[in-house]
Amino acid sequence: ARLLFMYIIYVYLFMYILPIVVKAFEMEITPANRIVAQVGETVVLTCNTTGCASPSFSWRIQTDNPLGGTVTYHGTHSTLTMSAVNIENAHDYLCTVCCEHEKKEKSFKIEVYSFPSDPVIEISTSLAAGEQATVTCKIPDVYPSDRLEVLLKKEDHILHEQNFYEDHSTNAETKTVTYSFNPTTEDIGKEISCVAKLPIDDMDFEPKERVTSQKLNANFGPKNTIIIASPSNSAMEGDSLNLTCVTESNPPPQIVWRRQVADKIVQCASENNVLAIPQAHFTDSGLYICEVANLLTSKTEKATVEIVIQAPPKNTTLSVFPSNAVKQGERVAISCTSIGVPAVQITLRKKIGDVMTTLETQDGKYTIERVLLKDAGTYECVSSNELGEESQHIVLDVKVPPQNITVLVHPSETIKEGENVTITCSTYSNPPSQMILKKVHPEKEIILSSVNGTFILYNVTKSDTGTYLLDVFNEVGNNIKMIEIAVVGRVENPDQMMLMIIAFSCVTAIAVPVVAILIYVSRKAKINGSYSLVKALRLKV
Repeated sequence: ARLLFMYIIYVYLFMYILPIVVKAFEMEITPANRIVAQVGETVVLTCNTTGCASPSFSWRIQTDNPLGGTVTYHGTHSTLTMSAVNIENAHDYLCTVCCEHEKKEKSFKIEVYSFPSDPVIEISTSLAAGEQATVTCKIPDVYPSDRLEVLLKKEDHILHEQNFYEDHSTNAETKTVTYSFNPTTEDIGKEISCVAKLPIDDMDFEPKERVTSQKLNANFGPKNTIIIASPSNSAMEGDSLNLTCVTESNPPPQIVWRRQVADKIVQCASENNVLAIPQAHFTDSGLYICEVANLLTSKTEKATVEIVIQAPPKNTTLSVFPSNAVKQGERVAISCTSIGVPAVQITLRKKIGDVMTTLETQDGKYTIERVLLKDAGTYECVSSNELGEESQHIVLDVKVPPQNITVLVHPSETIKEGENVTITCSTYSNPPSQMILKKVHPEKEIILSSVNGTFILYNVTKSDTGTYLLDVFNEVGNNIKMIEIAVVGRVENPDQMMLMIIAFSCVTAIAVPVVAILIYVSRKAKINGSYSLVKALRLKV
């Protein structure tokens, strides 16, 4: 048991106590003793210690310049952070660590460069054969510039070479290289390259070479401008159509589409070289103009194409002037219009019963100098082409005032009292006429209405004698006829008179004896105080 206890103590001392006592005080700097950083980058330096429980740290630049960073402490290590390195941070730095009575120091170096982006090529003027052009190459924010080398090349041929070995700028600056030359037509399309190098062998960074290339272009045109219609410049209504304006120009020109509508030129809603006409309408037919303009050469050119959109007849209209309801004798113009592609053929017809009569027209117009009632009826316009037909119809109404009035009086204009008089009127008009019979009277006007053009006077008397006015009228005019009616007294029949005389005689022969008897009886009654018709009769007998 004693041996086991001694063994455990030995192992504990060997593993935990002795290492602490033996481990020495040390320090190190990470990431390295020499750092290469580009301007603007963030750099974090860490000073680590071992073998010391409570070290104290200090940072400084050996030239006593400001640190240019932020120091933080974390027990056994400390950090120096530079959030945006600049050229002033290119120094030798020193980290000092003290542990009780022991002190250790280590130095490190920060080297700074700037080579952030590719060169920029500018050509001062437009290139044209025989005209001098200047190429400028700019290398932005480079440092150290005394190590900069620049090459200007055309394809693989070196045009110009320049270095800045004598430039001792202490700041990051943009360096410029220029070169002038006379391009030829063979140079168009070839590449001009600017190669910038910063070959610092003892500084480890990438890239150390940057290249920018640009093709040589000559400004020209526009020329050889044409319009291509796809699928063709003749399409069916409802199809899609694309017009493409093709031209030769450098730089690409501005393109404006226009269309000729009647006598006007209107601009189309398209700003590129393709004018799309989806679901073409026959009204899209016409002359299309593509106008191209090169702002650098100040030249313009135009191209045109005639577009035909085929469609069956449309918008067929049939009209009558002055209107479709006119008075007889007026001048009437019947006009039919329609549009379609191919051109439409217009036929004007008049319907008479079940028969259609074709009328001779001039440009779809038919004129009646003095319209008559026989011209009234249905007119039809048929517009047709090889793709179809369309028709319209209209009814012409010719209004005629009352004409050819005929008046019949039955039995005659001179009649006897007690008879009936029938007055019948017929006329020719459109619309049908109305009729009123008026008797001329000095005090009041007597008005009679007709029934289907017939008036009847029942049991006329002499008071019905007089002048009658027959007013025949419709909405376009009237006509008045005068009628004289004479009512005469009744003439008796001789045979009837004889019968009346005989009848009167008989009545008188009977009545006289009866009256005599009555008188006698009456008197007797007065004497006797009573009257008896029976007795009276007996006495008489």
